[in-house]
Amino acid sequence: MKLLLALLAGLVFGLGLILSGMTDPAKVIGFLDITGNWDPSLGLVMGGAILVGLLTFRLTASRAKAYFGDALQIPTSRDIDRRLVLGSLTFGVGWGLAGYCPGPALASLAGGGQQALLFVAAMLAGMMLFTVLEKR
Repeated sequence: MKLLLALLAGLVFGLGLILSGMTDPAKVIGFLDITGNWDPSLGLVMGGAILVGLLTFRLTASRAKAYFGDALQIPTSRDIDRRLVLGSLTFGVGWGLAGYCPGPALASLAGGGQQALLFVAAMLAGMMLFTVLEKR
């Protein structure tokens, strides 16, 4: 049952990304280009996602366990350190250059786009590099 619900949640999330235009790199770059031909339409999508996330975290924080009885894994750190800032900057630069972030890139794989495939391959290589560097 857990796997079925996880699959359903992933499908709904991916469908939402596709319907909102988050899987279109040109639309995302148009949203990020605030000094050029700015397209603010993704602002509503992001605002809605932030609102849903805030409400979900509030609801989740009031529970002792997850829905299926597993331990909750909610981040507790509030530190803003060098690693967080550098990681955020790297994410933002990569998003601005490619027009993809991880979720939309994975959803775009369903359409068979070569750009998405290249992005996901680079993302996986970066994750492996991070894992290797963290173990040192």
